[in-house]
Amino acid sequence: MSDDLTAEILRNALCVAAEEASIVVVRSAYSTFIVEGADAAAAILDAQGRLIAHSVSTALMQCASLRAALPYVIKAYPLDAMTPGDVFVLNDVYQGGIHSNDLLVFRPVFIDGKPTYFTGTLIHVADLSGLSAGGMASDATDVFLEGLQLPPVRIATADGLADDMVRVLAANSRTPAKLVGDLRALIAGVNVAAKRLEEIADTHTPDGLARGIDAYLAHTEQRMRAGLTALPRGTHHGEYALDDGHVIRVAVTVDGSGAMVVDFDGTDEQVPLPVNSGFSQTHGGVMYAIRCFVDPDLPMNEGCFAPVDVLMPAGTLVNCTPPFPGGGRFATVAAAEEAIFAALTSASARTSASEGGGVAASGILQAFSISGARRPWLHMSFD
Repeated sequence: MSDDLTAEILRNALCVAAEEASIVVVRSAYSTFIVEGADAAAAILDAQGRLIAHSVSTALMQCASLRAALPYVIKAYPLDAMTPGDVFVLNDVYQGGIHSNDLLVFRPVFIDGKPTYFTGTLIHVADLSGLSAGGMASDATDVFLEGLQLPPVRIATADGLADDMVRVLAANSRTPAKLVGDLRALIAGVNVAAKRLEEIADTHTPDGLARGIDAYLAHTEQRMRAGLTALPRGTHHGEYALDDGHVIRVAVTVDGSGAMVVDFDGTDEQVPLPVNSGFSQTHGGVMYAIRCFVDPDLPMNEGCFAPVDVLMPAGTLVNCTPPFPGGGRFATVAAAEEAIFAALTSASARTSASEGGGVAASGILQAFSISGARRPWLHMSFD
């Protein structure tokens, strides 16, 4: 078997492992939002926090969240303190999370006795407290009104679920049975991906797996840099205003050598309304926007992220800080995407919207839940 063929087999095995984990979550979940809407994502990462493979059956807006949150898990639970079977969960928007209802779950994968890789899953659970059922409080003025805040915590060990933590989560949900079912689905996803990764390591040897991953990420980065090199050099500016008048501004600098800087300096400050975005969601929107101008067949892994430096000033609409809410980030992320589109399309006649080469933001049209304990509530989503 040729080296190129072996490399391709390994790459596909990693991507399939991430995709299978996402499918397991969707098919095991209890919440309709997941089962019917497939609102789930999964990834494989290494202990350095590099994204190795990501599921593709979800909005690209989610592509940065698991990658962004893992360093906070490792900070809270150092690698040498982890044991086989440990599983961790968080939802903190200020630590790479998305909003209270999106749970991010991680499991370390031990190779030769050391936590070398991680599998991760995330989904939007039915309810996790907050002012509004369903976790989308349109009138939240701080993050505490959006739902239970969960820093990185150990939710399971080799002996099973941490029952005390599960009881706390269930007690803070209007739909406890669905919440616990969704949590089990998330854990099932990381367990399946971990098993597949262990099988891949057995097949290719631990050293062969490590070398193959390095080569895979380097090859993706090379292709990403080639795509960025083709863009017009210089610093290109764009902006987009939300309906309430707040503006997202961006400067996109292309140096011609395959690197890019996306700087949101000048973006309006965060507001006490659920329109701010956490940094991981903004970063995901940035990657979606950039990928519209490069090879569409690029895999989603660290090679895409490495050449792009994203600057998101803390305390602005694109990088909220405590205690400002971040649940209703859709419009802000879409606006960040549109600002990048405006910057790059104005700089390149090849992608000019007037020539039919424009692109549209990847967003979600979503009806906010109705606040109140006794009124019926609605949560719709259209991709």
